[in-house]
Amino acid sequence: MASLKALRTRINSVKSTRKITQAMKMVAAAKLRRAQAQAEAARPYAERMQRMLASLGASVTGNPDAPRLLVGTGADKVHLLVVVTADRGLAGPFNTNVGRFARARIRALEAEGKTVKILSVGRKGAAYLKREFASRFVGEITFAGKKRVGFEEAQDITARVSAMFEAGEFDVCALVYNRFRNVISQTPVEQRLIPAPLPEVAPAEGPAPIYEYEPSEEEILAQILPQNLAIQVYRALLDSAAGEQGSRMTAMDNATRNAGDMINKLTLNYNRTRQANITRELIEIISGAEAL
Repeated sequence: MASLKALRTRINSVKSTRKITQAMKMVAAAKLRRAQAQAEAARPYAERMQRMLASLGASVTGNPDAPRLLVGTGADKVHLLVVVTADRGLAGPFNTNVGRFARARIRALEAEGKTVKILSVGRKGAAYLKREFASRFVGEITFAGKKRVGFEEAQDITARVSAMFEAGEFDVCALVYNRFRNVISQTPVEQRLIPAPLPEVAPAEGPAPIYEYEPSEEEILAQILPQNLAIQVYRALLDSAAGEQGSRMTAMDNATRNAGDMINKLTLNYNRTRQANITRELIEIISGAEAL
């Protein structure tokens, strides 16, 4: 049985931990509101951009002069995975879920005979995947120390990916990140970046409209495709940031409750031990008095 001093020390330690988890929960909740607003604001623009690409890309897909970002290299041998995670931990299963999803995807691609390269965004994802796939890494990007990730960071990632593509280092590029749905739900997803995915456009009723573009579709796509690449990366960064704060808030809330339960159990044990000590001392006093 633990001594009263040891129990008091442990109770005080758990109380200190509960104060920390409560503070982290409040900070995560404040950051979540801003991150969620940014993520939700970026989605309509990114979705409209994809629809515009679907409309423009359908008319130039078979053209030999079509932009390479749209049609790719024509091969499907080397895949680049851009894995987006957080730079910090204490966020529940947020980073682990992305790591497991990426690991399963890497294994599936290599089972098909593909060559996989990894570009990690965030320290936690790099640490997780390097345990098994260190030889596949081509780079690591971290935003540790930055209060907020902006569009400039997305452009830096896009510039690096574009340079690798122009150098012929890969054929297909995809993003792996946590898509933010709500505070308690972040789903790992894979989104292809290169060649640009062209979602199917629902057929319109009646005769299809005929558009004339000025300048040509190829010139417009040459300008839009790099911008779309940066927008999709930026959207993934915002979703990941919102998901990280939501997962951290949930994890700290659970930790605070668990700390409260532990304090109650330790306090009950402390009171029982103290009562047992008092009872034992009374028995010793009574026994000594009767002996006299």
